[in-house]
Amino acid sequence: MIKNKALHELPSGKLPPEALESSVLSFCGFKRPEVLVGPRVGEDAAVIKLKEDEYLIVTTDPIVGATKGAGRLLVTVNSNDVAAKGGEPYYLATTMIFPKHTTKESIQELAKEIHEACKEINVAVVTGHTEVNTRYSSPVICGTMIGKANRLFSADQIRPTDVILMSKHVGLEGMSILASDRPDLLSRFLSPSEIEEVKSWVSETSVLREARIFRKYAKFMHDPTEGGVLGGLSELMELAGLGIELFRESLPIHPVTRKLSELLEFDPLHLISSGVLIAVVSAKDAEAVLEDFSCAGIDCAVVGRFVEGKGNIEVDYTEELWRLMEVK
Repeated sequence: MIKNKALHELPSGKLPPEALESSVLSFCGFKRPEVLVGPRVGEDAAVIKLKEDEYLIVTTDPIVGATKGAGRLLVTVNSNDVAAKGGEPYYLATTMIFPKHTTKESIQELAKEIHEACKEINVAVVTGHTEVNTRYSSPVICGTMIGKANRLFSADQIRPTDVILMSKHVGLEGMSILASDRPDLLSRFLSPSEIEEVKSWVSETSVLREARIFRKYAKFMHDPTEGGVLGGLSELMELAGLGIELFRESLPIHPVTRKLSELLEFDPLHLISSGVLIAVVSAKDAEAVLEDFSCAGIDCAVVGRFVEGKGNIEVDYTEELWRLMEVK
């Protein structure tokens, strides 16, 4: 009798890198020479060479952790991935699947939200698929964003002593999702004015402005989504084959985020962080980057550097949001 091999049930969230590599990244179709950056842990988007100094940037992302403002967030997270590869976003394709009893009006509301968010950043919605399906209990929306860049950003260029800069503050998106979707939980620990402030952070989740500054200096950029800042840095370590010395005291953590993390006992460095952009630059360029950010009125800090060996952090892809969403 042939025994079945043990099946490995996976936790919620992005696949762990080892599972992604063995179960998904081993199966990437025909190898085309113009695909310079394909599926790989830590890469935000594909890079396809069109001609000299012209690259097509392609990415895809769903929205599964938010209900309110999901259309705008879909546009933001996909355009962020294009920006992290040094590109400007131009085109969006959507797939929207709705559960039973969905109304025509609610579909129209979501489509209008996507439309308005795209108009703000000069992106055209070019195709898509929309359906109601009884197998789903909540909406699932996915986007594929296409843009263009005029240079290639590669983790292969990262060297020991290169510094790591981070825009804005830790856990920005995760906190805004909690404020919108779990105000009942946050109201036990935060004042009404603090909750309203955190809700407003959703307007800061785009990284297009800071990407345009970083790309003048950066060797590589990365958008730390699920797994938070530490998850994003873990992906950078694996891509570069180097360790990271993290300057923990320099990490920008908003006082409200710090307060809530202490009361609810979660690590804000592992809270989904769309709106934050991580960039790797030569140490000699760090001051110029900080000056440009200051002139633009965007917060930015040096939070670490690459080193030979292990550094002072371990690879860790834990995500805190899903646990917090289930707190009673």
